Amino acid sequence: MKASKHARQKAPARAKEQPRITPLWLDDLRDATEREVLDAARVDGARLTDCDLSGVDLEGLHAAETLWHGVRLHETRLDRATFLETRFERLDAPVLQSRRSTWREVELVDSRIGSGELYDAELRTVHVSGCRMGYLNLRDAVLTDVLIEDSTIDELDLAGARATRVALRGCRVGALVLSRAVLTHVDLRGVEGLSRVEGIDGLRGATITPEQLALLAPLLAEHVGLQVRE
Repeated sequence: MKASKHARQKAPARAKEQPRITPLWLDDLRDATEREVLDAARVDGARLTDCDLSGVDLEGLHAAETLWHGVRLHETRLDRATFLETRFERLDAPVLQSRRSTWREVELVDSRIGSGELYDAELRTVHVSGCRMGYLNLRDAVLTDVLIEDSTIDELDLAGARATRVALRGCRVGALVLSRAVLTHVDLRGVEGLSRVEGIDGLRGATITPEQLALLAPLLAEHVGLQVRE
């Protein structure tokens, strides 16, 4: 039996609500040295492996078609940096400073970030998988087509952020800050462990499960001034 015209039209609409993530292919990369990264304002087509760039100033760095494997970036200054078609594997950053940065077609895999300072950043087509984060500061950031999978985030701060087609799947998030956030097609159904939500108005535009709604009921009641009595 053929699908009706109405059914055929509805399927693409649902697909548009999910992040549009395409696999990242990095071929023919050359090995780059730590000194090259420190000295150059731009790094292209390179692989950086098992080095420590902690505490150095890389503000404004432009990296395209690069692989960062086993790199430590503790308190490395990456403000206004640009990462294009880049994969981070086993990144170690107790404090990641990357304010007002740009991340496009980026993969972050099996990494550990204590405090990620990415406020005012732009994230477009970003895939995060298997990561452990303490505090992820995305205040006033712009997120488009972002997928976070199988990760743990103690506190996700999206205050003032504009998020479009963002999904969290198989994630544990302790606290979620949404004050002044503008969400469009944001899927939170894959979030577990949520114990605190700030800025409940910011949930407008998000999708949650009935179970999550039950957990959020006390916050929603408090927000609208609703008294619940037996």
